[in-house]
Amino acid sequence: MEHIYQFLQWSLNYLRLVHITDIIDIGIMAFIIYKLILLVRRSSSGQVAKGVMLILAALWASSLLQLSTVNFFLGKMVEWGVLALVILFQPEIRKFLEQMGSSRLGDVFAHTEAPDEIEHAIQQTVEAYAALSKSKTGALMVFERKNLFDDAIKTGTALDCSVSSELLKNLFWNKAPLHDGAVIVRNGRIVGAGCVLPLSGNVNLSRDLGMRHRAGIGASEHSDAVVAIVSEETGSISVAVGGMLKRHLAPETLDRLLRNELMPLKEETDSQKFRLFGLIRGRKGGNGDGEEEGE
Repeated sequence: MEHIYQFLQWSLNYLRLVHITDIIDIGIMAFIIYKLILLVRRSSSGQVAKGVMLILAALWASSLLQLSTVNFFLGKMVEWGVLALVILFQPEIRKFLEQMGSSRLGDVFAHTEAPDEIEHAIQQTVEAYAALSKSKTGALMVFERKNLFDDAIKTGTALDCSVSSELLKNLFWNKAPLHDGAVIVRNGRIVGAGCVLPLSGNVNLSRDLGMRHRAGIGASEHSDAVVAIVSEETGSISVAVGGMLKRHLAPETLDRLLRNELMPLKEETDSQKFRLFGLIRGRKGGNGDGEEEGE
């Protein structure tokens, strides 16, 4: 009991040293660190950040073990690396500053997910893809998750509108000016059309896959996006996630897959997110439930 009293007394004395300015100082730094982590997670810079942390850990270890040559070399890398990182992360830093300057105070902690809009977008996409599949009209849609496709949007036409079946059919109509590019969906809304995506570098892909499929797989390789594709040659529906392509999907399977990936249950763990993929793999073949292409 005496130890508890001493601990409470020490805590009280410590709290007396904390001023309101200290709380504001900690809050501001916590907010800045949170926004930086969020920015790295939502961009393709996550792997670069991991590499930087690895170099810093090696620098600390070399200093601890008194490895003078290694420590000197890594120290110089860090000195020049600061300038290199500013250049490398220039788009992300600029975007962060723009968001800070344009955001309202109420938007700082606003929740960005819109489940109703996402569900509506899935429903309209499935309806459009069923019609596009029958007419053998090519289509390519990217559903963003954590990683954003701002660079890809710059290659096309920026939009801000709800997803609708009629709009998608018009965008992908073979005489429409934006039909060759990808439509990008963010939080259930179309934010870009006619966008150019990176092609997959996987040399093991089937040779009968065209540029639209290779672009869809490439986008899923470089991000956590879900990419839905309709073949212009066969009308077959495919979905790419994590560099893996599921082919010959029925509209009902597309609906289940998109809901499983874009609207997961809160209690669902990361290991369960590809449950539907496993089920489809086991039923590969003529039920309209898909075949897999990948690495």
